[in-house]
Formats: sequence, C-alpha cells, structure tokens
Amino acid sequence: MAFLVSPGVLVTEKDLTNVIPAVSTSIGAIGVVAEKGPMDEIVTVSSEDEYVSVFGKPTAATFEYFFSATNFLQYGNALRVVRAVTGNLNATDDGTGLQIKNTTHYLDNYGSGQGAVGNWAAREAGTAGNNLKVSMCTNSTAYASSIASDNLVNDASAAIGDTTITIDDGTEVQVGDILEFGDISGNFTAAPSGNYYKITAISTHLLTIARFDPATGTTQTGGLRHAVADNAHIKRYWEYYFNFSNAPTTTDDVSNAGGSNDEVHVAVVDEDGGITGTAGTVLETFEGMSQASDAKDAQGNSNYYVDVIYRSSEYVYWMDHETTLSTAGLTKTGRTFDNSSTATITVFSTSLSGGTDDNEPTLAEMALAYDKFADAESVDINFLIAGPSQGGGATAADATGDTHATKVIDVAEGRKDIVAFISPPRADVVNVSDPIAQTANVKAFADGLSSSSYAVIDSGYKYQYDKYNDVYRFVPLCGDIAGLCARTDTVADPHFSPAGFSRGQIRGAVKLAFNPNQTQRDDLYKARVNPVVTFPGQGTVLFGDKTAQTKPSAFDRINVRRLFITLEKAISTAAKFQLFEFNDEFTRAQFRNLVEPFLRDIQGRRGLTDFSVVCDETNNTGEVIDRNEFIADIFIKPNRSINFIKLNFIATRSGVAFSEVAG
Repeated sequence: MAFLVSPGVLVTEKDLTNVIPAVSTSIGAIGVVAEKGPMDEIVTVSSEDEYVSVFGKPTAATFEYFFSATNFLQYGNALRVVRAVTGNLNATDDGTGLQIKNTTHYLDNYGSGQGAVGNWAAREAGTAGNNLKVSMCTNSTAYASSIASDNLVNDASAAIGDTTITIDDGTEVQVGDILEFGDISGNFTAAPSGNYYKITAISTHLLTIARFDPATGTTQTGGLRHAVADNAHIKRYWEYYFNFSNAPTTTDDVSNAGGSNDEVHVAVVDEDGGITGTAGTVLETFEGMSQASDAKDAQGNSNYYVDVIYRSSEYVYWMDHETTLSTAGLTKTGRTFDNSSTATITVFSTSLSGGTDDNEPTLAEMALAYDKFADAESVDINFLIAGPSQGGGATAADATGDTHATKVIDVAEGRKDIVAFISPPRADVVNVSDPIAQTANVKAFADGLSSSSYAVIDSGYKYQYDKYNDVYRFVPLCGDIAGLCARTDTVADPHFSPAGFSRGQIRGAVKLAFNPNQTQRDDLYKARVNPVVTFPGQGTVLFGDKTAQTKPSAFDRINVRRLFITLEKAISTAAKFQLFEFNDEFTRAQFRNLVEPFLRDIQGRRGLTDFSVVCDETNNTGEVIDRNEFIADIFIKPNRSINFIKLNFIATRSGVAFSEVAG
C-alpha cells in the first residue's frame, strides 16, 4: 500500500466477491475409426449431422464406432472425437499414396512443397480420395477459344445422333474439353442449353463426344443434336468453364505491383461419383487466385493459390507446382508469370489415386487415440466412451477386449476427473443364444478389469436401425450409458443416479443382444456390471448404477463418484486463486466463505446430507506454512441412491386400529 506524504484521501478496493465457478459436467470423448476426417487430432462435434460431416457415415467396418459416438449425442451435445491413426493413406496425383494425419501434420511435412507425390493430395486419408480430380486453368486461351482456322471439322457425314466426329488436328484439344460447332463461315448460334459437347476420348483426329448440359455440368446420351457441316468452325471451352465467371488474367494486386498473367482457376471434382453419388460433380471452385506468393485479395488476405487452397478446400492439399509453371511461388513485383503460354490450349487436370482404407486398428493405435485425452489440464471432458471392445470373451486368457478397456480405465484413473464407460466385447453377447453363457462371458470380461471407481461397465449391445444403410445393427451400449449421465446433468444434477425408469431410459433400442433376468442381473451386479434390461411395456432401462470399484464404499456408486468429481473440479479451480497469497487467517476465512455456500447449494439440491470445511490453524500449522502449503479438509456425507425397496404388506384382524400394530 502506498503511503501519503501530505494530507489526502487514498482510495483502494479489495474484491471479496469470489464465487466457485460452474464447471462442465457433460462433455463426452471417444476414439474412433472412420471413413474420413482428420486423424490424431481432437475434433469437437455437437450433433450426429456434424459427426457425419466431419467423419462420414457408418460402414460395415466403422458402424460400432459411429453409433457409440452418435448415440451419446442423442442425450448430450458435446463430444470430443479422435480418429485413430491406422494404415490409411491419402490419395495423390502420382498414385503412390501417403499419410497426412491432419492440417498440422501437413504444414510440418508438406506445406512447403512435396514434389515426390505430384501436385495434389486428398485432404483426408482413405479410398474416398480416389474419386477426386483437380483441374487448373491458367490462361484465357485455355479457358475458352476459337480453334485456329486450319483446324476445322473434317467430317462430311456428321449427322444427328453421331457420337463421333473427325477434325483436322486432334492435338489442339484434350479429353474433357467442351466443344461448340458453328458453320463453315464461323458463325455460332448455339444456345447455352443446347449444342455443347464434351470430348470423352480422342484417337488422332477422331473425337468421341457426348451431349453436355452446362446448367448441370453433366453429360447426356444422344450424340449430335444437329448435323455438322464439313469444314465447320469449332469453339472449345475448358471443361469447367461454366463454373467460373471470367477467364484467368491478372489479379488487381499483381497488376498494381507491375506484374501480369498471375491468375489461376481451380476446380475440384468428384470424378467417379463416390463422394456425392453423381460422377463429375464439381465439389468446389477457386476463382482468381494468384501464382504470386505475396499476393493479397481485396480484404488483405493472402491470395496465393497455395494458401487459398490450404485455407478453404475441404477436399485437397496442394503438394507442388506444375512443372511448367516455373515462376509460380515467386513474388509479384514487376513479374510476368508463366501461365503455360497464352498461345496454347493447356489445362492441368489430374485424377488422384493410391488412397487406402484401414479400418482394423491395432490395440496400440487405439491406445494412441485415447492418449489424446490423458491431459486433464488441456482437455476438458467428463465421459470417456470406450466404443467397441476389441476381442475378448470368457475363453481368452489375455483378452484384447480387456486390454482395450484397461487402457480406457487407465486414462480415467490417471486424470481422476472423468468416468470411463465400457461395454463387453461383441463376441460375448451378440449371436450367443444361451443367456447363461452370455452372463458368464460378461462376468469373465469384468473380472479381468481392475477395480476403479472411475469406470462403469454395462451388460452389452442393443439392436438399432442404421438409416444410412437401411439395416439393423447391434451396437455397444457404452455411448448410451454415458449419454444417460449427460441427460441426468440436464434434467437433474450430476449427483443423481442415471439409472432407473426416470432417467435411465435407453433410446432407439429395438431389442437387446442380452436381456438378463433377475437371477442373471444378480450375478452381473456382484461382478460390477450394470444390467441393461428391456421390460415389456416399460422400455429399455439402465438397471444399475455401480462403478467398477470392487471395495464396498460410497464410491462404488456412479452418482457419488460424479458428485465428488464435480466438487473436486469446481473447488480446485477456485482454489487456484489462493496460490501466492499469504497463508493467514484472512486467506483461510476467504476460502471457507467461498466453499461453504457452494456446498450448501449442493446440499439444497440433494447432493449431500452434510459437510464440514476445516481450514484454520489446526491443519495449517507453522510447519505447513513454512512448506508453502495451504490445507483445507472438506468432509462430505454424500447421498446414496436407492437400490432396494422393501414393501411390507401386513394383514390384520378386523377392528384392530393401525396405531395398535404399527411400529
């Protein structure tokens, strides 16, 4: 505090209004195998539609991961997803394929140019990239031009319906070009909806053509719409001419710097139709980009085509310049850029190939995906969804399902602020006709897992409709069980049990692979497994709320574990503001005044029955203070969920008052 030298008034403030902040309680996390999307990177999605947009639809190889994730999103609205790094390769234009995990990996390894794989690579690993085609136009002649007068139609019998036509010189056109035929005087009267034709093949002078509709960008059957005269003139257009407004010339920025001919147009196309379902669909276009590395657009952003493609394309990465564009990537001032000669008809079109799928992850690959969630300080999550357990079963001495589940539990135990949700391996319950064998399998799986209050085990798989493939599939229940906890946070509080008919209703279940009866449920419950049961007329319900802890205690219940996670996270966050303060009665009182109202609020919301906060000289002794420590002992009596209801019906004689026999 400053001291006044002469008389005056010194005004200071001390903020004692601190409160314990709210903490997230409903964020899920999962490692997946998917048909697309960035790998080895956490992506947050809030809906099934968003998941599909980023990671694709379910396939025969990925549906268990897909529905484990999207079933959670039926109840919650925040899911962090890591696509596991497997053997997937990105398609490239030289067909060799390589793996680009995500944008960071691209920038670190390929962003400065990687000529060894050609000029373009699919943005996402997998076979979907093999459908892509990239076409670049760099000059006005290539964009659209009248073919030289010495190259005319050389076909005296080009009649209506013909699918071939002969010209003087087939080297002046290329496959994909769009043609328009005039008359022998060079007049062209074709309407935009009518007389355009796409070259589908060239054999010396003989062109194979198909009717072309510029409105849709698609070819049609039927051949020539009208007879074409011998020696008729020809106009040709870039294949994607109709997707752009102007020919590439010179950008304003380069022109102002004294340069010219820098502009490029790029079209990215679903050549085979494997992405959109329609071959030849133009996926995205980029108009008026510059070859100059320092070029800017009107908003001051980089207009260098490499940067624009990186920033805006959903489908491709730039890997290197076309070899004929020798000046591409140089600075703009006073430079005339090589645009492959405005006197020639040249566009750069290339199809990508070499992309591969690998949807069978190893345990090590899945472990690396879940390691992305291990750091509690940098990744805020509440539920860790195991998805499908890999392998396992009662007959496996060292079951891989156990190994996968153990990894997920280890992450939760290491953080100590999340709960892991685990289903038994598919083989334990699906297509196992004997419920006794199913019970034994699930118990054996659970018995192979370590004791942990940070894990929850369910009894299996549900049968649900896959609208994307019009089939029904068995999928793990772990995504649903985590989702029930998220829904409980919405309709009640984390300290309420997610089980039962009020909050434990499972959505979208046609049937269960394993529907345990009372005896089987008793066996499962003793093995720390929470049964999921279908009751006729009452739906499919989570009918247990145990954690995977073997020791009987308050922490063998989901609601108690989640109560303490919430309290610990919230109070420890608030306690950070005591760091570097003095350990004196003022600081200790401030801390008590912060924590006690928070706990009273939780008590009022039925989360606990009583509490006590001890933070005074009894636990902050001189020795503690000298060690630069601050200690607060917070005693909690948690509320317990009802697991058993005892109803005693007692018959009495007529004339006996209830007060006489009660008690």
